[in-house]
Amino acid sequence: MAVVCWSRMDDSPERAFLAQLEERLAEGNQVEVEVSLVLLAGKALDLGEDELNGARRRAVQLLAAGGDPRRDLDPEGRAVTSLAQDLETPARRAALEAGLASLRPTVAGLTHVAARLERLEADDALAWRWFACTLLGEVLVED
Repeated sequence: MAVVCWSRMDDSPERAFLAQLEERLAEGNQVEVEVSLVLLAGKALDLGEDELNGARRRAVQLLAAGGDPRRDLDPEGRAVTSLAQDLETPARRAALEAGLASLRPTVAGLTHVAARLERLEADDALAWRWFACTLLGEVLVED
């Protein structure tokens, strides 16, 4: 008989939220966990308000030029990739990577969520586009 001992269970609000997403994924629901992971990982990124607002305005214009600006965002879409390029710096990319790495203990034991985190860590360009996707989504929700 195997006994599993946890030296410290992560009882943070982030862990509880991600555990809910894990349950939904385990039930077969489509959940964009990447959004939550990059939001948590990127909360300490330094983005200047003027720079961010200008880049978001340009991205919203691209969305509008392509049709309905309220449609679902795609991390591979033109508006998101444009926003990602506008805001990208080596320091910001490194900070997002560090933020993702810091989530490993939080997702320990959450099989589906941990797999999504590993995918983001393995592809930093994808992670950066997901982060840009969340930044664009925030402004669309505000409007």
